[in-house]
Amino acid sequence: MSKGRIARLLCGVAAVTAALGMAASAWAQEKKLKIGVVYDLTGPLAGGGSELQYTGAKIVLDKFVKTGVEGYKIEVIYADAQSKPDVAINEAVRLIEQEKVDMLLGFYSSAQCVPVAARVEQLKKFMWITTCISSAVLENRNLKYVFRAQPSGQQFGLMTMDFISQNAKSKLGKEAKDLRVAIVHEDGAYGVDVAKGNEAGAKKAGFNIVLKEGYAATAPDLSALVTKLKRARPDVVFHTGYNPDITLLLRQAREQGLKFQTLVGHGAGYGVYEKLKEGLGKDVNYFFNADPISIWLTNQGALDAKLPPEIKYIGDEFDKVKPGVAIRSAHVGMAASNTYLFLTDVLPRAIKKYGGIDAEALRKAALDTDIPEGGTMLGFGVKFEGEGKPMAGQNDRAFPVVIQYVDDKSYVVWPKSQAQREAVLPLPAGTTYSNK
Repeated sequence: MSKGRIARLLCGVAAVTAALGMAASAWAQEKKLKIGVVYDLTGPLAGGGSELQYTGAKIVLDKFVKTGVEGYKIEVIYADAQSKPDVAINEAVRLIEQEKVDMLLGFYSSAQCVPVAARVEQLKKFMWITTCISSAVLENRNLKYVFRAQPSGQQFGLMTMDFISQNAKSKLGKEAKDLRVAIVHEDGAYGVDVAKGNEAGAKKAGFNIVLKEGYAATAPDLSALVTKLKRARPDVVFHTGYNPDITLLLRQAREQGLKFQTLVGHGAGYGVYEKLKEGLGKDVNYFFNADPISIWLTNQGALDAKLPPEIKYIGDEFDKVKPGVAIRSAHVGMAASNTYLFLTDVLPRAIKKYGGIDAEALRKAALDTDIPEGGTMLGFGVKFEGEGKPMAGQNDRAFPVVIQYVDDKSYVVWPKSQAQREAVLPLPAGTTYSNK
């Protein structure tokens, strides 16, 4: 064979090899995880915390859209549930069937998560919940493809009762049996679940439950409930609500002269300080709230070393989106931390150990997650209950904390292991609701 023919042959082989290499490279670049993200961007739940959850999740997702994960491109499609369960279901199905997303992430309202989780399970898609704390989302449903890193609503209710129980004698001056408590809540899946925890915790502590009542979060008037509270004369009001129902209840309580020793809220609307203050002004001073800890209040020295820089990044990005906010809501950090957990722990394992991003690979990867306390931005660890367990898909290592708003700052006051300062109990004399 002549040298010319050999040269031409080698050139041809090189060209084919290059073309195949380019094709392989193009195929590799096309590997993609398509995530459908659903939050309430309009309607009452938006201002009650959902829009802040969206912001936290988006900050983290935007970062990974730029970098990808284990060779997979991340593509995100956002949807607005409009604060309506039927819209949430329709959007979830649309994202799966029309947009062809590989999984769903997000969701704020438990009233939406209960039916959406069932529908997603039916469609055999993976669902990663960042909020939706009601136990009803998972309890005794044996869902295979739905996971929640958050603590459950009953944990919230139990935590706040334990907090008051441990402080009843020393700060409120009453034995447990003499402490009068009222449990009021919005009557959706979220409020009902927290109230169950409240009731169980109150009975365990030996408190005198003088009122337990639910109401519609969309009610235009809560004066009748305020009247019942006045007749019940509670020392402590345990309230679970969104917003504007929180504002409505407490404005009408102020108008009717309701007095108590302290008020304890449970996430949702109580986790959005700016909205609380906008609606109630200085009256929010000394209110308590139970939530997963704000990522900006965690003891960063006790966290995995890779997390503090991420927390700073999320805070810096949030400040660009919402400059001048007095207290960064815990909602932002919740969604950011739980989204980061999926993208840095579950997803890489699904790709490397289980060969891809289908629902089965993601499920197996999630069940393998085994993170000790301090391994997430929220301070808690992660281990999910498996198939056949009462709360399959629930993170058993999650826990909330109790914070108190004092002079436009928030402080962790319970449990003692996380506390930044002593709780101010009861409400100081001269404050609007104080019975002193």
